[in-house]
Amino acid sequence: MFSRQCSRLVSSRTAIPLTSFLARGRPFSATATSAYEHILTSTPKPGVGLITLNRPKALNALSSPLFEELNDALTTYDTDKDIGAIVITGSEKAFAAGADIKEMAPLTFSSAYSNNFIAPWSHLANAIRKPVIAAVSGYALGGGCELALMCDIIYCTSTATFGQPEIKLGVIPGAGGSQRLTKAVGKSKAMELILTGKNFSGKEAGEWGVAARVVEGGKDEVVNVAVETAETIAGYSRVAVVAGKEVVNKGYEVGLREGVEFERRLFHGLFGSRDQKIGEFASFFSLEGG
Repeated sequence: MFSRQCSRLVSSRTAIPLTSFLARGRPFSATATSAYEHILTSTPKPGVGLITLNRPKALNALSSPLFEELNDALTTYDTDKDIGAIVITGSEKAFAAGADIKEMAPLTFSSAYSNNFIAPWSHLANAIRKPVIAAVSGYALGGGCELALMCDIIYCTSTATFGQPEIKLGVIPGAGGSQRLTKAVGKSKAMELILTGKNFSGKEAGEWGVAARVVEGGKDEVVNVAVETAETIAGYSRVAVVAGKEVVNKGYEVGLREGVEFERRLFHGLFGSRDQKIGEFASFFSLEGG
């Protein structure tokens, strides 16, 4: 396959983008691909898996049953060779308005600690290797804010509402909110938000670096932007995309020197991939033809 592609490049002297090699022949469907109770899944574009939280009466409140389904869908897309990137969204009113209070009400220290309550909520951050984009409209509070922060990229509407209001219930964030929010906005601002329970807008999320992009419009518009980005990512070398995500996350967690050394090791390793050789030829003939 590789030799035929290179021969075609040499004979035509025409620039052929890397995405045309890597995404060719990948079927997709815009319809739901599985039956869950609390989420919907679909593939709206080639290489893109879309997960929609679907508890409208509870404003997509997060519960253990929902996360069981979410983790299953994430793992399914992560292991699917036809999927290159994943989008998570909610409804117009709520990405996720927080944790399910009914599930939390009967908890004691003993039951929460012994059962490691909400530990499975971190599956997205700990186990999923493909890029995940959050498309946020409406409320993203408490666990909803934490779920968005676990994603690799956040897009939101200007009227979205983020916050960690757990302090108002006599607890603190428990799914990484205190750590990831601090990384995003700095210690002082995170302290203010977490200790007062104050919300912040989608516009502020963009200004503070919590969101990569603020989209004017509603849920449909922000999902379209997220899917477009996911489709672009899915068109590139899968091994390079996974490596790119890995090195950024490593830099997020370690010091500069260790992060640069880790980056260099993966950079060197990618020269052994077939995708890199295809990209090298495509780039060469693009320059030759231009």
